Amino acid sequence: MSLVSAFVPIWILTAVGYAARRRGMLGASAAQVLGRFVFHMAMPAALFLKLSATPIAGYDYRALLAFGASTAAVIGVGWLAVSRMFDRKAGERPIWGMAAGYVNSANLGIPIAQQVLHSVSFLAEVVLLQTLVLTPVVLIALDRHGDAAGRVRLRRIAGLPLRNPVILASALGVVWSAGHFPVPQAVSSPLALLSGAAVPVALIALGASLHRDSKVRVAGVETGVITVLKLLAQPLLALAFGLLLHLTAPDLLAVVVCAGLPTAQNTFIFAQEYGVGEALASRAVIVTTAFSLATLAATTALLG
Repeated sequence: MSLVSAFVPIWILTAVGYAARRRGMLGASAAQVLGRFVFHMAMPAALFLKLSATPIAGYDYRALLAFGASTAAVIGVGWLAVSRMFDRKAGERPIWGMAAGYVNSANLGIPIAQQVLHSVSFLAEVVLLQTLVLTPVVLIALDRHGDAAGRVRLRRIAGLPLRNPVILASALGVVWSAGHFPVPQAVSSPLALLSGAAVPVALIALGASLHRDSKVRVAGVETGVITVLKLLAQPLLALAFGLLLHLTAPDLLAVVVCAGLPTAQNTFIFAQEYGVGEALASRAVIVTTAFSLATLAATTALLG
């Protein structure tokens, strides 16, 4: 029942967002407004506080390498190959890859790590990898495709960390952690209030978007392929890489469980921010979240 308790708030808040939009309590632009609030304010606050308090020394990088290799393989296959099979436009392909391999390491990963792994230390490494490596790659690609001429402008890309609050907050968090700088209470208190809103508001926005997208059909086969890549292929690859690197049993369990987490709602937030693949992202989050309860339980039973 511990796994169920981690999923229940996600389902409830998403359902609340859907019901509120359906009953007219939220306007037609609610999902977009709430999503921008999360992207520009709440999510950066949460990332800065999390990363500034996460020591960057003492990690076992073999486990992180196994997780990173499985993630890169699945995202690469989804982005560069499989998305073309479904005739996705170039600007939508980064979202496709992200839906297939970017894990929900925050609101869902933390309670599952606490319940199953009894530690969030490896999850902190996953947060760093996704935030500092994967997120900039995806956002740079989305930023490029957002340009009307599709140009790659080096000056624009170099300035992306300063214009993108997610990357900027993550970088500042790592600097604060490396320098052992204290975060003044006058700063941490309002940031904590903002960060507390990130998860619930993102889920409300996700639920509201499902009502808006209810008339948009996303091919069941396409969503099924994403689900298979996310919940089966990625953890199996993580298991294979972990065995090759001779990880201990606890480390192997941590790697496979984290790789088997469902698609992060950040995928939907990014899709909404750049106006590409929103329906695909929202359905991927909902479907993989629903089915991951069974796959994570099976993983724990087999490896635990």
